[in-house]
Amino acid sequence: MRLSNLADYAVVIMSAAAGHCGGGRTSAAALACETGLPVPTVQKLVSKLTAAGLLRATRGAGGGLQLARPAAAVSLADIVEAVEGPIALTACVDGTECVVDHNCSVKPHWPLVNSALRGALAQISLVQLTPQQTTEELA
Repeated sequence: MRLSNLADYAVVIMSAAAGHCGGGRTSAAALACETGLPVPTVQKLVSKLTAAGLLRATRGAGGGLQLARPAAAVSLADIVEAVEGPIALTACVDGTECVVDHNCSVKPHWPLVNSALRGALAQISLVQLTPQQTTEELA
C-alpha cells in the first residue's frame, strides 16, 4: 500500500502549518514556498484540509491559514482521511461489487485490518511529524 501523492503532500503541508503554531498565520503561497510544492496543489489541499476542519482560513487584513486545533490533537489518520476518505485497504468493505464476493472467506476480516491500520495512523500526531525548532532558531 502506498499513499497518494496528494495525501503525502497534505502531511507535508500540515507539518509546515504546524511550524506556525502559537497564533501565527501563514498563506497557501507561503506554504508552497516552504515546502517546494506548486501553489495550485497547495491551494487544492488547503481547501480539503479546511473542509475537514484541520485548517482554519481567515480572510482580510491579518488573515491567513492556521491549524484549526492544536497539533497534538491532529493525527496522521485525520490528515490522510481528509484527502483520501476513510482508510480501507480493499474496496470490498465499502459496498463496491467484487467478482468473488459470493465465495469470499476473507471479506469479514477486512474491517479488523482497516481498523488496525487506522489505529496505527491515529497514534501518530502532527507534533511528531513537525520538525522541532532548536533553541537557536527560537532566539
